[in-house]
Amino acid sequence: MRPVGATAALIAAAALAGCAPASAVAPVLTGDVFVHDPAYVQVGDDRFVYSTGNGQIADGNIQIRRSDDGVDWEYAGEVWDEKPAWLDDAVPGVDNLWAPELYQHDGTWYLYYSVSTFGSGDSVIALATNTTLDPDDPDFEWVDRGEVIASEGTDFNAIDAGIVEDADGTPWMSFGSFSSGIRMVELEWPSGLRADSAAPLRLADRGLVENAIEAPYIVARDGWFYLVVSRGFCCRGVDSTYEIVVGRSKDVAGPYLDADGTSLLDDGGTVVLSGDGADRIGPGGQSVFGDTLAFHYYDGAADGVPTLGLLPLQWQDGWPRASW
Repeated sequence: MRPVGATAALIAAAALAGCAPASAVAPVLTGDVFVHDPAYVQVGDDRFVYSTGNGQIADGNIQIRRSDDGVDWEYAGEVWDEKPAWLDDAVPGVDNLWAPELYQHDGTWYLYYSVSTFGSGDSVIALATNTTLDPDDPDFEWVDRGEVIASEGTDFNAIDAGIVEDADGTPWMSFGSFSSGIRMVELEWPSGLRADSAAPLRLADRGLVENAIEAPYIVARDGWFYLVVSRGFCCRGVDSTYEIVVGRSKDVAGPYLDADGTSLLDDGGTVVLSGDGADRIGPGGQSVFGDTLAFHYYDGAADGVPTLGLLPLQWQDGWPRASW
């Protein structure tokens, strides 16, 4: 799964110092980079990262960080001071909110987020909307729009939303973790909610007892749809095994194949980014904005603290790759 709440003891004990990645192809990030599951966007000269909440801060709400240069980051608060009341009934025992996704359509920002508890498939993806991402704007207010999809009693897990529009402008939400792998449903504008009750489509599956695949994000580029997922295990500090892999399809509904022609439904996946074999461990929980790959990794030099990573995506022969 992707929750920070499951590693609250690790997080509470960790210091921020020394948590920024060093890279030959991207600047060293500074400031508050204590991040898990980043949703990264740029609006004008402002960059924002929304990320998984910490149950010890602001009722576990989604956290906000901002930067005016993409290098030095500051904490900018949370989406709400308290979670919407209906979440406690929808997912009893929920601590913090996970894995946000930011998507803009027709002047509105849509914030999708996960409501779950560690190791459970009884989850909900919920939605809030806003007209601005600037916390200093007097119009800044996230409005609760309720449930998008729930997974209680199903064979999938409703967490880790990622939004993409197809060639006709129809929005789709990929999601999923473990269980039956990565799924997708159609949404509708302007509500941003689920279009119908049709069974979710299947996009990726490892076919393993511990089906460690999650955090889907679909990128539309040059007539292809690229399904980027995290494979392996997160939330284990320096023992995490996350890596980021990809498959592509001409159809948003798949099938998604890797560079060798193996379907992601058959445990395929071409590696985009793995740990560096030293201090940068288990990259995953990713999002993509333009040609920037945002992710977290576990900093081995700081006892496995979850840390923000931003790297340029390099495209070669129709496939993305990132390098530390």
